[in-house]
Amino acid sequence: MDKLPGMVDLILVGGGLANGLIAWRLRSTRPELNILLLEAGESIGGNHTWSFHDGDLDLEQRIWMAPLVGHRWPQYQVVFPGHARTLDSGYASITSDDFARVIEAALGPALRTGVRVDTVNPTSVRLENGETLYARAVIDGRGPRPSNRLALGYQTFLGQEVRLAVPHNLTAPVIMDASVEQQGGYRFVYLLPFGPDRVLIEDTHYVDTGVWEPERLRANIAAYARMRGWDIVEVLREEHGSLPIVLAGDIERFWQDLGGQPASGLRAGLFHATTGYSLPHAVRLAERIAALPALNAPLLFAAIREEAQREWRDQGFFRLLNRMLFMAAAPDQRWRVMERFYRLPAPLIARFYAARLHALDKARILSGKPPVPVGAAMRAAFSNPLRTNTVRSGIQNESS
Repeated sequence: MDKLPGMVDLILVGGGLANGLIAWRLRSTRPELNILLLEAGESIGGNHTWSFHDGDLDLEQRIWMAPLVGHRWPQYQVVFPGHARTLDSGYASITSDDFARVIEAALGPALRTGVRVDTVNPTSVRLENGETLYARAVIDGRGPRPSNRLALGYQTFLGQEVRLAVPHNLTAPVIMDASVEQQGGYRFVYLLPFGPDRVLIEDTHYVDTGVWEPERLRANIAAYARMRGWDIVEVLREEHGSLPIVLAGDIERFWQDLGGQPASGLRAGLFHATTGYSLPHAVRLAERIAALPALNAPLLFAAIREEAQREWRDQGFFRLLNRMLFMAAAPDQRWRVMERFYRLPAPLIARFYAARLHALDKARILSGKPPVPVGAAMRAAFSNPLRTNTVRSGIQNESS
């Protein structure tokens, strides 16, 4: 494409995790490129907390991501009705405030906030005010898009960062406290201790639809705090979302539906199929795009599609586990599947989160007496919920 007046090399639409990291990586490693990040809100990152395990990223990735990390712990904990465990594995969190502070400063005039977008095309963006912006390529990172090509369960959550009257005495994050009442799905409480008297309390549910009830989740958080003996003095902020949990899908048609439009993050289907974590995928995508010899729409689309399809192939085992969790276990008994998993060796658990399971790991996860009926497990393993409509399809809300 000949360069039109005012054309830039790359426009990124949406200032969420994936596009923010792409823009930051390009600004850091290829400053000669003329890029533009468009965000509808007043700042990038929204109101989210992104977390990851040390094993999710390699050493070099952890180094370049370090300026964004606001909180880091050397271990984390899980709690179930019959089992509790502390795992000596590093865990880190990035808040949207730190994300915006670092990346906005790095981008400078390459960032435009408060911009409402009407139409996105592979090489142009039309704004609601009628202005059209042109680029050699445009990446759409505005969160997930509706699609009937994926069969999904959902991880819905609401979190409140609160200040307590007295210290909480937590020594590490609790990434799953499933000792709570289950309420019709796999439910757990997620705790991130951000300070002696400051903690993020998140009520999380693995359920069959993305529909959620904020008042019920807020009441759950208040009840959990009382159970812990915590007196909430102030709610500092609140975040919520619905992470997709993939059971099955048609990845070829999912990408055909994009019609050549480069996409990122959840819009590109780049996330861990079971946990919903997307940060490691966003890091890898940012590195891949920054390493491309040229930035144009066809090349970007092909590279991102190849990345997403490789991840899809690699995560087939996780989709099988998801079907067993959602289709073989009674909703209030799903916690038994996870409790059994957390009795496995710590290195295997780390590889699970990093989506790098070995063949022996997969055999170990499936061996022994299953925590669900054998017949139901077999039917779930070999079913195609996308074809039988046994679950909802489509990604609904952006996640944190």
